[in-house]
Amino acid sequence: MNRLNILPEKPEADESLGRFPSWLHRKIPQGGNLFKTGGILEKYRLNTVCEEAKCPNRLECYSKKTATFLALGKECTRNCGFCDIDFSKQPKAPEEDEPERIALSVKELGLKHVVITMVARDDLPDGGAEHIAAIIRTTRQVNREVSIEVLISDLSGNMTAVDIILNEKPEIFNHNIETVRSLTPRVRHKAQYDRTLNLLHYAKMSRKVEFVKSGIMVGLGESDEEVRTTIDDLHAAGCDIITIGHYLQAHRHKLRVKAFITPAQFKAYEDYGYHVGVKFMYSGPFVRSSYNAHMIKNRMIDESHESCNSDSQLE
Repeated sequence: MNRLNILPEKPEADESLGRFPSWLHRKIPQGGNLFKTGGILEKYRLNTVCEEAKCPNRLECYSKKTATFLALGKECTRNCGFCDIDFSKQPKAPEEDEPERIALSVKELGLKHVVITMVARDDLPDGGAEHIAAIIRTTRQVNREVSIEVLISDLSGNMTAVDIILNEKPEIFNHNIETVRSLTPRVRHKAQYDRTLNLLHYAKMSRKVEFVKSGIMVGLGESDEEVRTTIDDLHAAGCDIITIGHYLQAHRHKLRVKAFITPAQFKAYEDYGYHVGVKFMYSGPFVRSSYNAHMIKNRMIDESHESCNSDSQLE
């Protein structure tokens, strides 16, 4: 399978924690689409994980007229050690017209693949599942040819709520494991390593989605062996796609970077994932769960078609 390459061609061996190494520096993209994308999002009063989580790819994605929608408000009921999204025990009620606003912005942006993520809403009985389902339905009604990827919370392990989303049959079902087992209690507030694996496996076994996806951050103090074990666990749970990116401290009160992971190590993780049978690995310093999601989806669809064609020829 062809890989999506975002690694620098000549990485420098600089792992000092006193400053960012060369491979964590990027050029600022230029172009009018930066302002067009921002203007459309402002027009429809939409939140994005790009803005709220201070994603380092925000300007690049905006310059390509794409963004990852953040549904159910911009206040999260969990205060995870890695995430800079605002915390609140009592966020505002979901906005009833948000599904329509997202759908219309998708049309105006001309998106072919939409990524919808969410804040954790432990204050809601279904964790916000019905609202996410409404966004999927409305987006499809307004944009007939669009494919949809959802990046959801664990919904507190409520599989009835998970079914509400699965029943809408998004093309890609995504839930991030974020880190290795040993670091989970410190990195992910309330979330559980095994609960994530169970949720991913449940989605895969439902056969209601084409692909199951999850992501890992590195640089938090995990060992290489722990990362490989996490890849093994995700593969066993049924993940078709695994993304691995570098954790960057978004705020001084958040967890600190423990080590700068080299591009060579990212490549080694990618190679290991393919070795154990993961269908698509996307690993690099600036990789995020929804980064280049449309290209990953296109590659997966192409691979599926090639596999079907090969099978029919064998018959």
